[in-house]
Amino acid sequence: MTNIEWAQRIAAIANTGLYYAKDHYDRDRYQDLLDIAAEILGDASKAAPAPIRALLDHDDGYITPKVDVRGAVFNDGKVLLVREAGDGLWSLPGGWADVGDGPAGAVEREIREESGYQARAVKLMAVDDRNRRNRQSVFAVYKLFFLCDLIGGEAATSEETLAVDWFAPDKLPPLSQGRVTEAQIGRWFRHWREPDLPTEFD
Repeated sequence: MTNIEWAQRIAAIANTGLYYAKDHYDRDRYQDLLDIAAEILGDASKAAPAPIRALLDHDDGYITPKVDVRGAVFNDGKVLLVREAGDGLWSLPGGWADVGDGPAGAVEREIREESGYQARAVKLMAVDDRNRRNRQSVFAVYKLFFLCDLIGGEAATSEETLAVDWFAPDKLPPLSQGRVTEAQIGRWFRHWREPDLPTEFD
């Protein structure tokens, strides 16, 4: 287990403890654990602990992994990618699932908002643990990857995207590794070519 994974576990225990704490002694102990987790995460990510601690403070209740949805849309042997405004790198369209959205509806909305295209989710290809497959982050994240059929629309950027384009598997642009990797896109091409492949999960 990496330092980031240890810190995520400590922060989850601390936040869950704060949610259920019955007296100020317990609250003080769990606050101390959050401080330790923020120090570890700051050291591991070369960031200041204070903003990390602020992020951890917003995560309350019983702590569970966050859910990221991504849609793989194919056309003429190419996959749809968007250039993220946040880091200038490319990814499958997607993002955090919103409360009130089902997973399929969430990914279809993200594709429409980020790329301008309309798509229908037809298969859940994989549920990946971000810590195992992508760059690690402050939060534990489960990534849901959907195979989607293109049903309409046209390329259009948004506040979150700088460009929209289609790419062959051997001509991928620089990828936003926290969102999707070349190995993951290779897996989605296989699912597109062989739609009967079973859903993968960590």
